[in-house]
Amino acid sequence: MKKILYTLLIFSTTTISAQGKKFFKNGEVQLQNPVEKINLRYSNNMPFVQVSINGKPYNFLFDTGAPTVISTAVYTELGLEKKHTGKVKDSQKNKQEQIFTVLPEMTIDRAVFKDVGAIVMDFSVSELSCFKIDGIIGANQMAKLFWKINYAENSLEASKDLAAFNPADYDIVIPFSPRIQKTPVIEIELQGKKMALTFDTGFSGRLKIADNAYDIQKASSSIEVYGTSSVGAFGAGKPAPGHIFRTADLSLGNKNFSNEIIATGNANLIGNDFFKNFVFVLDWSANMIYMKRINNEPARLESFGFGYRFIDEKPTVTFVFREENYPLKVGDAIISINNVDLDHLDKDSACHYFLNRVENGQSAIDLKIRRDGKEMQVRVEKKEFLGINSLSA
Repeated sequence: MKKILYTLLIFSTTTISAQGKKFFKNGEVQLQNPVEKINLRYSNNMPFVQVSINGKPYNFLFDTGAPTVISTAVYTELGLEKKHTGKVKDSQKNKQEQIFTVLPEMTIDRAVFKDVGAIVMDFSVSELSCFKIDGIIGANQMAKLFWKINYAENSLEASKDLAAFNPADYDIVIPFSPRIQKTPVIEIELQGKKMALTFDTGFSGRLKIADNAYDIQKASSSIEVYGTSSVGAFGAGKPAPGHIFRTADLSLGNKNFSNEIIATGNANLIGNDFFKNFVFVLDWSANMIYMKRINNEPARLESFGFGYRFIDEKPTVTFVFREENYPLKVGDAIISINNVDLDHLDKDSACHYFLNRVENGQSAIDLKIRRDGKEMQVRVEKKEFLGINSLSA
């Protein structure tokens, strides 16, 4: 069975307040073939594509939860013109003033996009720099085509004709409402209530809902958590209490899903840990998503009971499961894991251990931590939480 490891969820939805809808409608695309096969690299639960601008290759995230974005380095290198500035809000509700520009031309394999609106953003901050991304293929750019995505096969296809993807072959049909930047927003029904979730390929997690959107007493099983489990474009949110819970029933589109695992937070999202079990087609002409399951394994939650970020190259506990006598606390500095020194890292080595966690593949780990100036040794074991056998009648 697949394991779901709730650690750090990196890139999440970005919403925009811009000068009208026209900016995100601009642009056009040309294809050489009826169906273009696009390079896709699915890594760390995130989809990446290589693009070409003026003949130079760049690494872009394929992110339905955001508009098209280019890095400040690319913006400067290309000498692009500032069209205007506007407030941008990330998934953690952090806001910044950003430059809006137009990208004259971008090629993704044989798909040529022209005059697409883009936001300029600094990717050198926090852990985002570890992914070495130069930009984002966003929803406003995707909306000009139909897309078929299969993470299991690193497969991404684009077409101007929906019929090329045989939507009748897909048994799950999900309508969506597009935001101003074309990001799809879908509706689920949970605990008898309807709620809107961002359909977000830039979110590495599974399902996340706002803290006030559920009744934990109605959950099949749950565990209390505390801290920050996700990072947005402009940094992390503030530590807060929450839950991870299993729900007996969840309605999505024309299907019901049972025994799903949902985390709480400050945003409503559905992401790649859910999508990777399906082949799916994105249709902005009818505002529909078509999905077909390729993996029937149930959701599982296995964890050491904590998550950590590299803050100024220092691994720091930022998220814990609230179990009785659990030895770690939010704010603990991690000196080492299994005798691997993590206390003297430069930026490159911090990125290495951020992307290649020491604890991966381990069933138990020994940590040396620093708390209130004192060093101590702790040992934690990986456990399964919210097992299906633990469901209440």
